[in-house]
Amino acid sequence: MLTHLTIKNYALIDDLSVAFDRGFSTITGETGAGKSIFLGGLSLVLGKRADLSTLRDKDSKCTIEAEFQIEHYNLKPLFRLYDLDYDPQTILRREINPSGKSRAFINDSPVTLDILSALGQRLIDIHSQHQTLELTENEFQLKVIDALADNKELLTTYNSHLRAYTSAKKKLQALKQMQTESEKEEDYNNFLFNELENAPLQSGILEELESTYEELSNVESILEQLSGSHQILTHEEIGIQTSLTNLKGSISKLENYGSGYADLSQRIQSVFLEIDDIVTEIESLQDKVMPNPGLLEEVNGKLQLLYSLQKKHNASTVEELAQIKEELGEKISKNENLEAEIESQQKHLTNAESELGKLSLQLHNRRTAIIPEFQQKLETALQELGMPNASFRMELEELNDFSSTGRDHFVFQFSANRGGEFGSLKKNASGGELSRIMLIIKSILAQYEQLPTIMFDEIDTGVSGEISNKMGAIMQKMSSHMQVFSITHLPQVASKGDHHYKVFKEDDGKITRTRMIKLNSEDRVVELAEMLGGKALSDSAMAHAKQLLN
Repeated sequence: MLTHLTIKNYALIDDLSVAFDRGFSTITGETGAGKSIFLGGLSLVLGKRADLSTLRDKDSKCTIEAEFQIEHYNLKPLFRLYDLDYDPQTILRREINPSGKSRAFINDSPVTLDILSALGQRLIDIHSQHQTLELTENEFQLKVIDALADNKELLTTYNSHLRAYTSAKKKLQALKQMQTESEKEEDYNNFLFNELENAPLQSGILEELESTYEELSNVESILEQLSGSHQILTHEEIGIQTSLTNLKGSISKLENYGSGYADLSQRIQSVFLEIDDIVTEIESLQDKVMPNPGLLEEVNGKLQLLYSLQKKHNASTVEELAQIKEELGEKISKNENLEAEIESQQKHLTNAESELGKLSLQLHNRRTAIIPEFQQKLETALQELGMPNASFRMELEELNDFSSTGRDHFVFQFSANRGGEFGSLKKNASGGELSRIMLIIKSILAQYEQLPTIMFDEIDTGVSGEISNKMGAIMQKMSSHMQVFSITHLPQVASKGDHHYKVFKEDDGKITRTRMIKLNSEDRVVELAEMLGGKALSDSAMAHAKQLLN
């Protein structure tokens, strides 16, 4: 429960510090006194987005601190989830600097607004007039049914399966799309692959073919040069071989005249042997080189094919063509396996849908089981609030598709009069009727949800007299197992509080401040009398106020 609230430098509040007790607390004050400012400050410490314009002194930071007693509300798992230090006396703090930067803390540990909000939602439910309008929305109505049916864990499991089902569905759609695109490309890819399959793509083949082509294209020139070279080397009279033979003979005669001559003779002998080997090689080449038009045409054909494929695939080497061929082969292979993959994914999706269907049916059955009890409690409680003929028609309609809450659409129709037509709350219920219905729903929910604190912001709008007295009694009853606050303009409700707080403006002639104080017994009588009869306190108003308190 909320035990203490401190607000500094927020709107008309310069420094406010208030302690709260368990039970039912009522908060009163004139219109414009600052009750909304008090709520705004509390909302900030529960994770609401900050607005720099709310700083009272633009040069100082705004600090809001709320202390909660939480030992009986099973919140340790939430603290472990966010790696926070648990303390039965937990303090939430929010700071807004003049620069606009906002910081949040839980027990002095910095946290994000999302974490602050997640914990805040488990600590206090602030019911505003805006939330009463939520009563007319199907999403809220279904949340009520799920809370009463204790569907929290089942919904968590269902949503886990829903995510798996959605993922499987998307994957199947992607596979089918891939198959459609693949079918369009299949014939072309097969053609490209076969074209590359039939091409010579060995490493170094292009250089080898180009060399062979050059040789075959110039056979006559090559033979002519080889023949001339052979003649130069082997001519009987002037050939190099003949001249070297003569040179070798002359120098060999000098070998005995010194080592220099012997070395020279040896070098000439080496040259002679090398020339002899060259002659043999030229003769061998002459035997090998011969015109071959057929081979030339074949080599040229392979070269042109490779040049054409390089241009088509924008490849600079044969190795790149081989890589492209491999990739095309993988595509073709994958396309062939795609049908089997689609079939497997379809089975997976069918199984996921089946499991989801079972879970949504469980949700449906649990909701169906709780609806009659909820309807009866709601109609019975509203009879005591001046709506004796209020009746509801509640049923579940099956949706075609799975939603985040199952396959149910909750039909929640209302009629305020006996024999009247049923219609939506938005259409058939007045503002006062909506307030009473919402209060009853909240009081029923309080029996099922372990929430420390609830704060009603003028939920009694649109009602008066005995009805407001009974609404106060309902909130008073709720406070037996949770802390309840009610911001009210009605003395009948204010008098039901175990504790009574007053919000008011204080003007010292220079500055206006919003203050909040806890009223003692005598002050409560005066406050209630003013609410009943105005500032001019009459004896009858004072007597009525005392009667309300008693």
